Amino acid sequence: MTTSLAHHDSHGNGYLRDGMDADSPFEMVESEKENHNYASVIQTPATEVLDPIESNDVEEEERMETSGRPKHAGFWHHSMVNVRLHVLKLWARTVLILFIAIMLVLSCFEGVFHNIPAKLKSLTVYVIDFDGQVAPYQGGTPLVGPQIVQAAETIAQSDKPHLGYVTLAPSEFKNDPIAVRRAVYDFKAYAAIIINANATALLRQAVEQGNSSYDPNGAVQVIYVTARDQTTIPTYIVPQLVAFEKAMVAKIGSTWAQSVLENSTLSLENVAKAPQALSPAIGFTAIDLRPFGPAMVTPWVSIGLIYLIIIAFFSFSFFLPIHMKYISPRGHPPLHFHQLIIWRWFATVAAYLLLSLSYSFVSLAFKIPYNNPPASPTEPAINPNAYGKGTFPVYWMVNFIGMAAVGLACENVAMALGQPWTAIWLLFWVITNVATGFYNLDLSPEWYKWGYAWPLHHVVEAEHQILFDLHSRLGLNLGVLFAWVAINTALFPFACYLMRWKGEREHRLRDVKEKEWLTAMSRQRTNLGIPKNGS
Repeated sequence: MTTSLAHHDSHGNGYLRDGMDADSPFEMVESEKENHNYASVIQTPATEVLDPIESNDVEEEERMETSGRPKHAGFWHHSMVNVRLHVLKLWARTVLILFIAIMLVLSCFEGVFHNIPAKLKSLTVYVIDFDGQVAPYQGGTPLVGPQIVQAAETIAQSDKPHLGYVTLAPSEFKNDPIAVRRAVYDFKAYAAIIINANATALLRQAVEQGNSSYDPNGAVQVIYVTARDQTTIPTYIVPQLVAFEKAMVAKIGSTWAQSVLENSTLSLENVAKAPQALSPAIGFTAIDLRPFGPAMVTPWVSIGLIYLIIIAFFSFSFFLPIHMKYISPRGHPPLHFHQLIIWRWFATVAAYLLLSLSYSFVSLAFKIPYNNPPASPTEPAINPNAYGKGTFPVYWMVNFIGMAAVGLACENVAMALGQPWTAIWLLFWVITNVATGFYNLDLSPEWYKWGYAWPLHHVVEAEHQILFDLHSRLGLNLGVLFAWVAINTALFPFACYLMRWKGEREHRLRDVKEKEWLTAMSRQRTNLGIPKNGS
């Protein structure tokens, strides 16, 4: 009689047999079987648990060979009746699930753009009239400022789609136009229209004294920051501001020209010296505090960030078989499961650190500016970087924390759902992050406010701030990303244990399902009058 004794490590875990029964050369100890079950979950489709069709096909082929039947059969062969019905059922069920999932997820994406014209008023534009209200230009009746304010208020009260014009007194900015610029830079408004204190005074002086150097564009300033949102500002804000400017120049220019021509006290000779003071009379100067550029930056603060999710998602299937070697006894005892969990978490996060560096290096290779000094928040600047020569390390760290935030969520879901349902998760995760990260939530329905908590929204905002030296909310951005990391770290052990439990349960049910399947096939064949030998 052959004996079979197991070696034990210091903790009592069996891992090798001295002697194995000659009739059972592939016998494994219980701990190895359980670990093998856990490691095989990622390789086993979910449909195999419910309907073990592959294993039955193998057994059917073996029976065919031993009974003299052909190894393969045609699609319409009578022995394929049950399989055809079974496959059709699974195909229809899968198409239905994907059909519904695609409609739901893509509707979530398209919903971001629902009724944008009605939401334009959420894009705040300050209108501040300094005209004739700040020394030494006080006195007299201002002409330019009141007309612009009145026009903005009329638009704000109209039912037509319009920007959110808000009229504020100069005193709210301590009578300082630079403070208005700072408010726009600090994201308190998307844009501002500043009517300069000398707008009317210089216009009157030009026609009275014949000032040929008069510049109509010095009357009004329009302030905005394109790099804050390279889609919303050029698409929705700037065109409306340009239309507003044209309307005001035409209106004020016509009334002013008529008043000048009717004023007999003015010297026509002086008026002729400054024709620009008669028409167009006034103009707007657009001041973009942070223009968006160069063009090659676009993917690194928008669509290219999808790769952070994709890389993190696929790292799961790359690394899991490697980690499972710790619990597959091949000349060594299996690792304690709780220690495997710790190892997997640290190894996963370390992989994110290096993979995010690789991602960041690509932008460096394509000459994205990272060494420019920061600039004044109230003066226009081309490509300033928030942290000077330290910008690239900060950019890398944001990519790393962002990848950890989206990646650990993918790890947990992949372990909890298994294949093939993780594909639907990836679709959901990418679409919801794109919808809330790349598009302005101020223009979206109220339901999308949850997007302010989604990780990619904060990665996009943080990287705009880093690369263009914008108003910093980096503390908030990193806080939300770290919260995602912390929550998914807390769920990580539970997901690991769930994955192991599912693997063990799958193997326990497999034999039962196979017997049920074979019995059902035999019963259906009998009902159809098909002999067991298939003749």
